Order: sequence, then structure tokens, then C-alpha cells
Amino acid sequence: MCGITGVFDLREQRPISRDVLARINDIQSHRGPDEAGLHLEPGLGFGHRRLSIIDIAAGQQPLFNEDGSVAVVFNGEIYNFVDLIPELTALGHTFKTRSDTETIVHAWEQWGEDCVHHFRGMFAFALWDRNKQVLFMARDRLGVKPLHYAVTDDGFLVFGSELKTITAWPGFRRQIDDRAVEEYFAYGYVPEPRTIYSTALKMSPGHRLLIKRGQPVGQPREYWDVPFKPHANLSLPDAEIELIDRFREAVKIRMVAEVPLGAFLSGGVDSSAVVAMMAGLTDQPVKTCSIAFSDPKYNEAEYARQVAERYHTDHHVSTVEANDFSLVDELARLYDEPYADSSAMPTYRVCQLARKDVTVALSGDGGDENFAGYRRYRWHSYEEKMRSVLPVGIRKPLFGFLGRVYPKADWAPKVFRAKSTFEAMARDTVEGYFHGVSVMGDSLRDKVFSPEFKRRLNGYKAVEVLRRHQAKNPATDTVSQVQYLDMKTYMVGDILTKVDRASMAHALEVRVPFLDHKLMEWVSGLPVDYKLRGTEGKFMLKQALEPHLPHDIMYRRKMGFSIPLAEWFRGPLKDKLNNALKSQRMADTGLFDMAFLARMADEHARGIRDYSASLWTLLMFEAFLRNNENSPAMILP
Repeated sequence: MCGITGVFDLREQRPISRDVLARINDIQSHRGPDEAGLHLEPGLGFGHRRLSIIDIAAGQQPLFNEDGSVAVVFNGEIYNFVDLIPELTALGHTFKTRSDTETIVHAWEQWGEDCVHHFRGMFAFALWDRNKQVLFMARDRLGVKPLHYAVTDDGFLVFGSELKTITAWPGFRRQIDDRAVEEYFAYGYVPEPRTIYSTALKMSPGHRLLIKRGQPVGQPREYWDVPFKPHANLSLPDAEIELIDRFREAVKIRMVAEVPLGAFLSGGVDSSAVVAMMAGLTDQPVKTCSIAFSDPKYNEAEYARQVAERYHTDHHVSTVEANDFSLVDELARLYDEPYADSSAMPTYRVCQLARKDVTVALSGDGGDENFAGYRRYRWHSYEEKMRSVLPVGIRKPLFGFLGRVYPKADWAPKVFRAKSTFEAMARDTVEGYFHGVSVMGDSLRDKVFSPEFKRRLNGYKAVEVLRRHQAKNPATDTVSQVQYLDMKTYMVGDILTKVDRASMAHALEVRVPFLDHKLMEWVSGLPVDYKLRGTEGKFMLKQALEPHLPHDIMYRRKMGFSIPLAEWFRGPLKDKLNNALKSQRMADTGLFDMAFLARMADEHARGIRDYSASLWTLLMFEAFLRNNENSPAMILP
């Protein structure tokens, strides 16, 4: 696990400054504190920060082929490298190391751009082929590892694991993207491929990009997608047996490391399943770590303890106090662009705890997306059944009108809260799901944004992100379709981003068995009622795990990794929030209706409305602005 960066002259072969390259490489030293490596030649510079995991003695980067004509910088793990080395050796390639990195250069020599199809793992890499004068970049199928890039006005392509390496390049223009702002306040993150800057992009998961000097930079091309191709005649009992076999194998290949290895254990189904599989694959106690919360409403530590005792793990617990909100400013620095998932705070703490004992940790992320574990899948399915009763041409005008005129009554018994039902009935499928996942819905963003900013958006709405993915959605049933949308947006833009930045801040590598692409291809083809049956999400996964985990671990109500935002904004964070929302830096952006921001904070403080998620989104945007005050001038919209 590492941090990569680099510069490529798109026009000619201008020299790259070693000092500048070393400086931007060291900006992400937290990702790889063990070693630093640079390679420069006319018109090209590669930088690498190494966290040593495999072939510690000989796996330094940048790494080259036999004659030095192909160089690579790589972040991630190729889990099937043990199989690729003999395959490539038999094809005539000579290996100087036993590292997974070297398989990339020889796979490129053998298969060219199609080398990515041969890799099983998590990866982001850039490869230079001097003989062909091409730069090739690729990101893993699910987006576990990040890759950002930008083309500067003076004709350089700059790339890096984190956005901060690109913004530090002297020729980078930090111009805020209007549409990224709209998307951030809808989703709580900036979805791929956009970044907060109009001048930089994220490589989307499952995409690759080939660049030839002297030619324009084209669009990345997709090389993989989740198929959602149904299996033929697979019974539930047979599927449960096959699932455990496939899942165990996905865990097993992620346990290869030359450094201490362990697992996160939250007490939920997914992390507990990972630990159960790990315990059966090693003779040594699995090292596990958990976060406990002093507030019992958020505390799952007892469930984690049950699993730890069952499998005799070497278990470590750290307690997060109810007033542990000291990370607000640190998160803004870590994430480089606005990011508003408040669970990043306990995630940061659990990574901090894990790093005391291990260098690699396995996590349970991806279980909800694969097996329909989120409650919102069930509610979306219910709404879709309601919407199917009437054609959209009738529903939209009728229920749209009723939704506008019916008073909002959050305080009233549910039977009288018809406004939200009317609004839901007026939406189409994508609008309905967008509303369910939005941090701020359309009507609230309309009040938050200033009239001038809304004019500049020229009608653009963040729902278009989901519409773009829906246009190529391979799934046919309602639940699978929204699973696919989550895999393309929430999972990569929120969950995987959160874990990558929080873990790499502590030089901790996190591996994700549920996101093994072979496992996901198979799971995506299962019947939807194997995943969501009645009100029970992860139905088949839980059935298959019954011999391995306690009943109350699997069938209790899902808690999530939450923190008490509503209470914080009425208590210890009230003054910080008010200062942020009323700050001159927020006013100077021209983005906001400042009077409405003040009204939101006041109504929340008085208990009239719960604006906690929206207020956190605003607070983190202000922290992003403040964190960039001393950087080169940022061009606001």
C-alpha cells in the first residue's frame, strides 16, 4: 500500500524539477512512511511513497522491466500475483523480485492495455512505456484505491493518489466547479469522475486511460462492470454453500502479508463474517479492534466482544467519548475536498487503534451493497410498488400538486404526514432513490443556495449523476438496480473514500473481501429474494453464516457507525457551527443564502427541526474553505 504521483509532459520533453516532484511526493508521506522513490527522464517524473507489505526487501518503486524501458508506480495489492509470476515467466519474462508490482510491468509487455483483466485485487497505477511513448493509467474495478489527475494549462498531466499532490503542482489552477458544489450538497461527497475543482478529475472505478505524447488526452475507457447476469437453476441451499466457499477464498487471498495483519470488528454481520472466516484460516489468534462509544445509543462493543470471545481473537477496544469532535479540521485536511460523512470520525479512530498492532486490516465494507443490507432498499421497493399503480403521466402532476399544497407536519403522528408520501408518488424511479439518499433534497438546496449560484447552475441537478449510471444499468429488478447505483456512487465516493483516507492517515492498509470482483460477479447474479426477503436484508448471507455467528449478531437491528450530531449542534458544537455559518469566507463564496443558513442553525438549536446532517455538510464545506486559505488563490465559482 502506497502513495503515487507523477508528471507527464503532453507536448514535448521538457525537464521535470526533481525538487518539485520530491515535494509533492512527500505531501502524501503518510500513505507510505517506509521509503520514497523518484524517477525522472525528459518529459516524465514518477514519485512513490512506500508502505512495505509484500517483498519488503526488493519491492521498491518506481519499478522497471528488464531493460528499464517500462516503469510503474502502483498503489494497492495484486492478490493473484503468485499465479501470475509463473504464467508470465513461462511466456519468457524475467522477474527480479517476488513483488506483485513487477507483475504489472510484465503483464503490460505481454497483454498491453488488457493487462488489467488479468489482475485480481485493488489497484491504482501509472505505467510509462518509453519505446511506445505512452502513459497508461488504471484504477481497480470497484474503486478501492484512488487515482486523481489533471491537465494543466501549460500542457502537463499531473496525477496522484490524493488530490493534495495535484493542487500542489505549480501549474495547477484551483477553480471550483459549480456542478461539484451542487453534487456535494446533495450527496455529502463529490461523485466520480468530478472533483471539487473543474480542473481535476478522479479516475472512475473499472476505467483505464492511454495517453500518447503529442496527442490530446481522451476519455478513460471502462474495462469492467458489475454484470448482474442471473444464474440458472441455483437453489438457495446450494447457493449458501457456494457463498461460504467463495467468501472464504476471497478472505484467504487477502491474508498474504509479511507484516502484522488483523481485522476491524464492529459487531455487525459483515465484519463478524470476515473475522469468522479469518479464524478458520490461521492457527494464530486473529488480531481484532473495535471502537466503543460512551453513549449507549451508538455502542456495539458488546456484540463485537461476543464474536471476539467465540473465535478467541486478540481483541482491542478503544472508547470514543460522546464529545469527541476534535477531528473536524483534521478531516478537512485529510479529504482534500468537501466530504460530509460524519462516520469518518470513528473510522479515523478505529484505524488509529488498529495501527498500534497491525499494518494490514481486513474490513467488512461492501456487504450491504452486495446483499441488499440497507433499509433504504426495502423502502425504495415499497415506493416503487406504489408508483407502479398509476402511470407517471398521471402521478407526476397529481401528486406533485398535492405534495406542494399539503403542509409539512414533522411534529404530527405518521398518519398525518402525507406530504412526503405525495412527493414520493410524484417522482420517477431515479428521482425517488435520489431523494432517499440525499443529504439535502432539492427543496432544501433551493433554499440554501443563493439566487446567483442557482442561475449559474442553469437548471443542473445532482440527480443527473444517478441518471447517468441508470442509463447503463444492467440490472432488471428494482432492488438490484439501486444496488448498482450505490456501487457506482455511494460505495466508492463515500464508503471507500472514507476508509482509504482514514486508514492511510495512519499508514494502515485496509483490504475488502466483500469487494472481490469475482465474488461480486457471482453475487450480483443471485435472485433478488436471496438477498432481500420480506423485511430481511442480507437474507442468504445470514442463513449461510448461521453455523459461524451468534443469532443475535445477525438478526438485530442495524446500528451503523453513527455519532450524536444533533446533540452536538445543540450543545458543545453550537458556537463553532454558528461561527462557521456566519463567517465571511462562507459569504464571500456567493454560494449561499446566508440568512437561511442562520435560520437553519437557529431552528435546529431550538429543536424545531433536525437539520443535523445538513449542518454537518455546511460545517465541513466551511472547514474545506478554511483549510485552503493559505494555499495558492482558489478561484471561486
